[in-house]
Amino acid sequence: MNSKQKPALALACAIAVSIPVSAHADEPAPATVVITGSRFPSPETLQPIGATVITQDEIRSAGVNDVNAAIRKIGGVFGRQSLDSSPDFALDLRGFGTNGAQNMVIMVDGVRLNENELASPVLSTIPIDTVERIEIVRGGSSVLYGEGATGGTIQITTRQAANRAQQGTHGSVFAEGGQFRERDVRASLSHVAGNISADLAVARQDNGNYRKNSDFTQNSVSAGVQAGFTGGRVGVRVESARQDSRLPGSLTLAQFQADPRQTQTPNDFGALDTDRIDAFAEYRLGQVDLAAELSHREREAESNYYFGSAASITRYKGRQNQFSPRARWLGDMGGMQNELVAGIDVIDWQRKTTSDYSLADASQKSKALYLRDELRFDPAHNGRLALGARREIFDKDYVDAMLGGVADNGSQAQNAWEAQGSYAVLPQLTLYARAGQSYRVANVDENSFRTSLSLLKVQTSHDLELGATLGDAARKLTARVFRHNLDNEIFYDPTAFANTNLDPTRREGLEIDAEAQLAPAWRATAHLQHVNARFTAGPNAGREMVLVPKNVVTARLAWQPGGGQSVDAGVQWVDGQRYGSDFDNSCAARMPSYVTFDARYAVKLGPWEVAASGLNLADRRYFSNAFGCQSGIYPSDGRQLKLSARYNF
Repeated sequence: MNSKQKPALALACAIAVSIPVSAHADEPAPATVVITGSRFPSPETLQPIGATVITQDEIRSAGVNDVNAAIRKIGGVFGRQSLDSSPDFALDLRGFGTNGAQNMVIMVDGVRLNENELASPVLSTIPIDTVERIEIVRGGSSVLYGEGATGGTIQITTRQAANRAQQGTHGSVFAEGGQFRERDVRASLSHVAGNISADLAVARQDNGNYRKNSDFTQNSVSAGVQAGFTGGRVGVRVESARQDSRLPGSLTLAQFQADPRQTQTPNDFGALDTDRIDAFAEYRLGQVDLAAELSHREREAESNYYFGSAASITRYKGRQNQFSPRARWLGDMGGMQNELVAGIDVIDWQRKTTSDYSLADASQKSKALYLRDELRFDPAHNGRLALGARREIFDKDYVDAMLGGVADNGSQAQNAWEAQGSYAVLPQLTLYARAGQSYRVANVDENSFRTSLSLLKVQTSHDLELGATLGDAARKLTARVFRHNLDNEIFYDPTAFANTNLDPTRREGLEIDAEAQLAPAWRATAHLQHVNARFTAGPNAGREMVLVPKNVVTARLAWQPGGGQSVDAGVQWVDGQRYGSDFDNSCAARMPSYVTFDARYAVKLGPWEVAASGLNLADRRYFSNAFGCQSGIYPSDGRQLKLSARYNF
């Protein structure tokens, strides 16, 4: 019995355990957003400096069907078209190009989703109806979140304490259909009895997608339970998903211009199975908050590539265990509020490869200790000063029976630090500054195909950011200038045909976030990122890094005219960028810039909500992924119109 035929791991547990209850669809969002900047819940006034928070209401209004789309469309994060027909675009904070996924950390309910391989975290399996909020923190964050957090962190929160106002059983059913044979069916059920809450969510997604041989199917189930008690709560979450993807492959520029929907790989396909179980506990003991997550994740991926009549099949079986206990002390020091956080992160990752070119066994174990202290002084001016440090040790083992079975192993250790502060110099003007050191270690795929005899060196970044926030909840503007000076950046060098440590590089630029309540029924948001990514030394000094658009602008406008109606429209402009192989900047052409539009109109009729939405409304032909000079192109989707209906009970 193969993995597609066997019952999902979570299904057997669905009745007994379910994810913590999300807010009922008809309930208004709470006025105060709880954030987790210190890896502990805090009020909105203490949110991470410069953070972008996406609420459940914003997700619903924009009509996005998955977490990845919410991060891109609402959060303004740049994303590239996926290579496997899935909705999991490759996200990139601060211009790290093809290694964007390896230079940011994504967490779900305190559990790290990043893999120790060249694969992006899969977000489409997270039931969108259970997401309470998404927090995006740009910039180096290795003290709290470890390796790979140079570009920033994205935290997705699904669990929520039982709300006594929501006692009883609630749920929703959602169905959507659209062009390219798109079908999305979701159902969720929640129950609250006293301090016990439980819920179950199931979903089925089918999409023929824009290109030939790009069909995508996903089945997912998510379930769990949590219990509140005096001083704390505990809970368990189980999640399982099965994906099947056709792989349309890449095109040359001439092929793209002739027909962007064509495929040159009509027989290629792949599959991805994921199972995860997480347990958490929180308890307050006097002035000390205690919390911990224990997580186990299994992942099985398969790809089938055909070269004429010959097939190349590769299977990856991986698992990851994580344990993250931590403590926070909140108290007064000389009349000033102080927050001291200390924690441990222990991760054990393993992967087995079976293919016609490799029979590799790989593992990585890491253990880290971190400490961060934040002092809040001069309450009239909301003064904040924070210092933090982290020490992390990695043990890597790799052996490939097909290559003689010689072990390739080693240990690496790295430190991170940060210092940041903010001060409200005027009632509606806050200035802040951040400095620190972040780091990334090479993953198993990079180390198994490298230029050096020893493990690739640890990539380090010295991070600096200055910013200002002007305004209040009705109108707010945040501007940040940043610089990341990187040593030993880990990157694939097409001139050496292997992964290597680069000469010194730099990412520097400007980010602007704006939001305004233009009128009682009108609200606008906008995000701008300008980034220069270049070599700063060595033979390539001054040359630009590849697949990094200098400018990305995202804007949205929401209108609620009354009568249960709502309109949400967005536009994104992405500047030109160098092709993926243009390491020496010799390609005579650049990937062209592009603009896309999306919109959604919805109306509520009692417990029903019906909506019409569209993506890439101008039907622009464009591409955001290209790994060769005018070749290796993965076309982006054309215009897609959709109709949906939701019933809440």
